[in-house]
Amino acid sequence: MDVLINLSLNGLATGMLIFLLAAGLTLIFGLMDVLNFAHGGLFAWGAYSGIWIYTTTGSFLVGILGAILTGMILGIITERWIIKPVYGNHVQQILITLGLMLVLSEMLKVVWGPNQISAVTPDYLSGSWEFGGIIIIKYRVFIIAVGFAVFLAVQYLLKKTKIGLVVRAGVMNKEMVQSLGVNIQRVFMFVFMIGAGMAALGGMLLGPYSGVIYADMGMEFAILAFIVVVIGGMGSFTGSVMAAILVGLSGSFMAYYVPDLALAANMLLMAVVLIFRPQGLFGAKG
Repeated sequence: MDVLINLSLNGLATGMLIFLLAAGLTLIFGLMDVLNFAHGGLFAWGAYSGIWIYTTTGSFLVGILGAILTGMILGIITERWIIKPVYGNHVQQILITLGLMLVLSEMLKVVWGPNQISAVTPDYLSGSWEFGGIIIIKYRVFIIAVGFAVFLAVQYLLKKTKIGLVVRAGVMNKEMVQSLGVNIQRVFMFVFMIGAGMAALGGMLLGPYSGVIYADMGMEFAILAFIVVVIGGMGSFTGSVMAAILVGLSGSFMAYYVPDLALAANMLLMAVVLIFRPQGLFGAKG
């Protein structure tokens, strides 16, 4: 029983990290119809900048805020000067964002060097609790709590606020929103900034979780994020969190029982979903 509980917590924590990356992709695609393959680079930059600020200041909270701010700034730059010229052309979006992904990864090596960097868990989140022989690691619980808090906050933003109403209206009909006097370009930038900040937050939280960060981590997690987006449904925010949990749990259990098939299991899961429900578990038809 203790093994099942630990694997489940590990899977949920991993799922929340993937969700923070995948949710940004979902928001960006849902509103802007943009395939951003550079999103993993923002994840990695969030990790490096956040851990560097955390190490320099000694404050984990300041490191988190610094990572989010870094992600948002890079998101604004990416949307304004990289994505904006290729709106409406998916082929060009894929090519230019893949190129940006490589540039972001190499820039990490230029700034911080090519070697892995250690990431230490803050004292108040290190250690574990023990209940009847079951060991629960504090930091995993923290990641799960942050992931669900972000999900609830974004859900509230989208469904209970005026800006959320504009975003949802823009998803359904961009031209109509523009004709009502709303600057849809500002909405696009806002959504891209939020998505980039979430990705950077996920990267920062991954550091102490895995113990090390490295320049190519963005590409590895981006693959899992795109699997989540496809399984959950392109443009479905709720689908992204449910699919991320599913992928996280699948990866955790498969890595323990059949480690050689951990990634293949997620690919198979995506293939099954595409066969029987091409729009994803929570995606809308058409």
